[in-house]
Amino acid sequence: MKKVFKIILVLAVVLGSSTSYANEVLKVESAFKYVNKGNHISVSDAFGEVIYSGEINNSGNLISLYDFSQLKNGKYDVEVTSGYKIEVSTIEVNDSIVSILETNKKTIHKPVVRQENASILITKLALEGETMEIELYFEGELIHTESLAGDTVLSRVYKLDESQKGSYSTIIKSNDRIFITNFNL
Repeated sequence: MKKVFKIILVLAVVLGSSTSYANEVLKVESAFKYVNKGNHISVSDAFGEVIYSGEINNSGNLISLYDFSQLKNGKYDVEVTSGYKIEVSTIEVNDSIVSILETNKKTIHKPVVRQENASILITKLALEGETMEIELYFEGELIHTESLAGDTVLSRVYKLDESQKGSYSTIIKSNDRIFITNFNL
């Protein structure tokens, strides 16, 4: 009988303490999408200063993987990069309560730059009418510049002179960001 009483007492203490702890931890009004191991996360404050940047080490719900409740009160942009897509969401922290502002969510499609022999293929989804400025460099010298807009898929193919061996770079400006790709011919 004493053994049963001890077990009941231990269970009551454990359940009581876990219930009181759960009330203090974190309240989230909405949930982030599932993120995969290897994705990149970046968190910046209201001034655009990056306060955290790194690789996601485990797959799961982002809010469960990172404790945003420890941040100071305010709004923060959280960017998750996977492949050729950047998911941007805004969270608000108020007295350790984290809220995801659904109205500020957006997806940025990164340009895809591929080299096939002496051809450079550049493609970008522009579902919201974005523009894309392309600069092509050979050995650090600008050899071509072009601005694209107006389609939902922006694409160009550049045929390079096969006799001009060396290092090339593309600098692509779109969505207030700069994407740089280096390659050799």
